[in-house]
Amino acid sequence: MNYIAVDTSGKHLTLIAQKDGKAYEFFDSDCGVNHSVRLMPELENLLTKADMRISDADFFACAVGAGSFTGIRIGVSTVKAFAFAAGKPVLKITSFDTLAYNVDSDKVLAVIDAKHNGYYVCPYIKCVAGTPEYVSGERLAEFKDYLFVSGEEIKGVNTQIVSVKEGLKRAIEKKSGEVSNDINSLVPLYVRKSQAEEGR
Repeated sequence: MNYIAVDTSGKHLTLIAQKDGKAYEFFDSDCGVNHSVRLMPELENLLTKADMRISDADFFACAVGAGSFTGIRIGVSTVKAFAFAAGKPVLKITSFDTLAYNVDSDKVLAVIDAKHNGYYVCPYIKCVAGTPEYVSGERLAEFKDYLFVSGEEIKGVNTQIVSVKEGLKRAIEKKSGEVSNDINSLVPLYVRKSQAEEGR
């Protein structure tokens, strides 16, 4: 399967172009708030290396959140534009998938630091995702029987650090049967309102 995948949901930037069974990858662990500037140039470079055009993709995959509100919107809008232009389907991957599918454990809690003693979490039981939540640090104790996984060190929380890049590839492999021709189904996953919205 040939695909192009984009993850701009955190401070990292992950791009994958898979063509004829070979994956070409770009990963920057600290893209910061520069996704809008770097996404297209880095993707163009990657497609050149892969000798691949947008139209060569069988589908487009995108990490839809939870995570950075602005980053998520950039990734989703870019991938939807590709899909509409090429007339190809989309695959929705959550940021939690990119964490949880990295490990082999019956009970996994994907944890994303939302700052200010808040966390985006999603439980997985035998690779089946539960309901994403925004929880306080105190509520993390409710998941004491789970293996905590995260893409980066979280101060005060004991997590297994995993690769979001490898997790994105594994999630695409596991969820490839969920590719959808409904391009508008690719929408951001917001577990909670943005600070701007909460302040209204």
